[in-house]
This record gives sequence, structure tokens and C-alpha cells, in this order.
Amino acid sequence: MDMKKLLIWLNQWSVSYIDLGLLVFRLVLGGMFMWHGYPKIAGGVEKWAALGKSMEVFGIAFAPAFWGFMSAFAEFFGGLFFAIGFLYRPMSLLLASNMLVAFSTQMLSDKGLMKASQSFENGGSFFAAFFIGPGRYSLDELMGLNEAKKSRFAKFE
Repeated sequence: MDMKKLLIWLNQWSVSYIDLGLLVFRLVLGGMFMWHGYPKIAGGVEKWAALGKSMEVFGIAFAPAFWGFMSAFAEFFGGLFFAIGFLYRPMSLLLASNMLVAFSTQMLSDKGLMKASQSFENGGSFFAAFFIGPGRYSLDELMGLNEAKKSRFAKFE
């Protein structure tokens, strides 16, 4: 089998598992955000205030505990909802926004791209996820909230 035929076969075979791939993607990325968000959400007001102080690089010095709580909420509960595919698109935007703030904060604090790259990568993944959707194995699908079908792949289904 030549390389072109192999690649065509691989593409045709793998496209039938798109929903499985989306499930794995959601569980891994959402689960890791829950893992990182749990100590922040459970840390209480002191932890939230310390986290929220990073907003000072934007000139926002009021209510640091609120901003820290919102970031912790986005990571933990946004990660949970993303993982199970519930309110998937709003959660994708919430998490992408949270990562945009994290990236900007790290860059404006002169931590450099080496430190900020993970926020940028995660934010880009969540932004792309908004357009891709949660897939068939999600609560949004079960509840009828994922009505936009992938007509592009209809011939493979």
C-alpha cells in the first residue's frame, strides 16, 4: 500500500471515531482543569485574594478575592462542565477567557513566554473547542442542546 492510500484509509477510519476523540479530549483537558482548580476553589478567601491580586497588572486593584474566586470557579467548575459536556460552548468561552487573562497577566508581569505558553495553549484549545462542539457523548447531546450537526462528516456516519 502506498503512502497516499494509507493516509486516506487512516483518515476514513479515524473520522468514524470523532465523538470518542472528543470525549477523551474533554475528559483529559476538563479533568486537568478540575485538578488545578480544586486547590484554588477550596483555598478560601485568602487563596482567592492572592490569586485575584494578579489583576493589578490590568489596573484592577479592587475586590481581589472576587476575581480570584471567579478564576478558581472557572477552572474547577468550568473544567467539570467541560469534561461532562454540559453547557459546553459557554464553558469553552469561559475557560478561554480565563486563560487569556492568565496569559496576559504572566506576560505583563515579565514572566516570559516560557511561563505563559501553557495558558496560551490551553486558551487556544478551549477557543477551538467552542467551534468543534462536545460531540455525541456529552450531556449537551443527551439534553438536546447540541443540535448543530457536523454535516461535513455526514458521509462517514
